[in-house]
Amino acid sequence: MSTGRQKLDCQIDALTTAGCRRIFADKKSGKNDLRPELKECRAFLTPGDTLVVPALDRYGRSLQDLVKMVAELRERGIGFRYLHEALDTTTPSGRLIFHVFAALAEFIRELIVAGTHEGLAAARARGKVGGRPTVVNEDLIRAARDMLPDPENSVTTIAKILGVSVGTLYHHIPDLKELRNSRVPRLMEGGK
Repeated sequence: MSTGRQKLDCQIDALTTAGCRRIFADKKSGKNDLRPELKECRAFLTPGDTLVVPALDRYGRSLQDLVKMVAELRERGIGFRYLHEALDTTTPSGRLIFHVFAALAEFIRELIVAGTHEGLAAARARGKVGGRPTVVNEDLIRAARDMLPDPENSVTTIAKILGVSVGTLYHHIPDLKELRNSRVPRLMEGGK
């Protein structure tokens, strides 16, 4: 449901007019997956049922999400009907239109991926590198190398002290394992 009570009443009226035997109404946003009524609705549906929604944005968070969810319903033998545009996947023409939606969603996703790759390639050609800026410098590597042979310092402790991840240390210090193995035992008090 959206924020207004009137909108929920309109949706309930439309579903009642459509002949729905049970209506589920979440008061959570469709943007996330934490929708208990939607989960209860999915559990309620059995083969031969048809899930009816007043608007597509009341069921899926995105077109890709919607396509996936409707495909799952179909695998379970459950139809899907969208009231606003009279889309009904229990009919051959409804399935065709829904598959056109699915194909368009896939096409758009592929265009976005291709555009992203082209943009990254163009940036690299201009000498720009993407990703997070590195926090590692020569002083940090030197400090880590100095601490590694000390048996009292674990790699995790060193990483925490320097404010980096353990993976960052392994990535920037290729001989880290050798440095750990060359541990110098601390001299005991009294020069022994």
